[in-house]
Amino acid sequence: MSLGYFSYPLPVNEPVLSYAPGSPEKLRLKKVLAELKKKEADVPMYIGGRAVRTGNRIALNPPHERNHVLGYYHEGEEKHVRQAIDAALKAKESWAAMSWETRANIFLRAADLIATKYRPYMNGTTMLGQSKNIFQAEIDAACELIDFLKFNVHFLSEIYKQQPISSPGMHNRMEWRPLEGFVLAITPFNFTAIGGNLPTSAAMCGNTVVWKPAHTQIYSAQMFMRILQEAGLPDGVINLIYVDGPTLGEVCFNHPDFAGVHFTGSTGVFNTMWSTIGANISKYRSYPRIVGETGGKDFVIAHRSADPDVVATALARGAFEFQGQKCSAASRAYIPSNIADAVKKKLVEQIQSMKMGSVEDFTNFVNAVIDERSYDKLKKYIDNAKKDRKAKILVGGTCDKRKGFFIEPTVIETRDPKYVTMCEELFGPVLTIYVYDANQFEKALNLVDTTSPYALTGSIIAQDRAAVELATNVLRNSAGNFYINDKPTGAVVGQQPFGGARGSGTNDKAGSMINLYRWLSARTIKETFNPPVDYRYPFLQEQ
Repeated sequence: MSLGYFSYPLPVNEPVLSYAPGSPEKLRLKKVLAELKKKEADVPMYIGGRAVRTGNRIALNPPHERNHVLGYYHEGEEKHVRQAIDAALKAKESWAAMSWETRANIFLRAADLIATKYRPYMNGTTMLGQSKNIFQAEIDAACELIDFLKFNVHFLSEIYKQQPISSPGMHNRMEWRPLEGFVLAITPFNFTAIGGNLPTSAAMCGNTVVWKPAHTQIYSAQMFMRILQEAGLPDGVINLIYVDGPTLGEVCFNHPDFAGVHFTGSTGVFNTMWSTIGANISKYRSYPRIVGETGGKDFVIAHRSADPDVVATALARGAFEFQGQKCSAASRAYIPSNIADAVKKKLVEQIQSMKMGSVEDFTNFVNAVIDERSYDKLKKYIDNAKKDRKAKILVGGTCDKRKGFFIEPTVIETRDPKYVTMCEELFGPVLTIYVYDANQFEKALNLVDTTSPYALTGSIIAQDRAAVELATNVLRNSAGNFYINDKPTGAVVGQQPFGGARGSGTNDKAGSMINLYRWLSARTIKETFNPPVDYRYPFLQEQ
């Protein structure tokens, strides 16, 4: 029984620490990085609150220092997926029945632990495991994850307040139930915050979760799981397992209690999952919720009125921060002919000033791509561009994987607006630009809209307000997150709810109430105070 209406006001976004020379946070982080590198971690799965070690140990290596071993994780198999589902279902009744204020405070405490005691550890495991520089780690593994936890508590408290009206003689109320069954969370390598948000947003709503992170994100995922346990998360509410995708899908998508999937990853994988779930629909107790944020081929289009310095900086940051491994990263750019030379010159100068190397050297802007598979794929695109008469390399193009998976920030210029690297998602530090006739802006907008099957993020850079309005209207369905005079990356929880449509996902907007509704099942309850005792209505009488 609730003994009061508890307030969870709109929080403020977590401040981004500067890590300036001599700052306490920088000194502390460097000590933690040394500590993490010195000790080999033994990383278990977490099923029903229990640490599970299989003995099948797989090495965790920094992408920028491939011969160093951070530790080993214990790979699971089919039986561990079943154990995780069983643990989630066992925990479900008590977790769903737990008071909202108790559930909420678990996640608020986790946010506070990340903001204080564990901040250097969340950042450090992300830097070493995913090759992020400190700024990229800070805005992701610390600030965004803290924001997801705090804002989702606020958003859910607001949803719970949403109630129907009542007429005289009755009272109506709405229960916001969790889904019936377990939720599967499948998370990517590139954002620790996404790895934390996908399972916790569903769990916050009273669901219990099976969580499978990308193997290249396990190092930071297990740190977050340990923080959740310290914050008081009951056993079995979130179960962290390390298995391959086909094994996971075979068990989860054939289980009658499968209630939904919260996914971030490739469009191809999501399409396969959707098809499998559809084919198995008769097996499920309820229609599963399918929520996914998938691929992107994100654009920047500049108008003839744009400032070349603004365009060049938006491209340098938008395309090459975290090595372009953001689903929102700028990967195709349309530059008007009147400023093209100035933009290219400034962009090349900025890229040539970027340092590349280990995350432990804080002067490095660029680090390594995530693994050898990604490296080889990207190198193939770059090598083909070097040989193709439709393309030329303006800057970069050097690849070296002897010490780590390093690919220089690379800009390709093409004369063909449908050139392969203008169309296909590369997910790396490769930007392709196309110079269009400055007097053909509307034609260029049409190119932007029709070139890619994706619709995740994009931006217009212009000083002419009529051009901004035209682009905003023409590109209405081309991006779920649209930026004016800025790079297409850097969405902040509560400020720019994130997600796209078309081939980029279901647009359920992480960082907003919209996403949380997907993990709730509403029940309407009507109570009549003075119920009728005769079936007859007044209209049946003639007199």
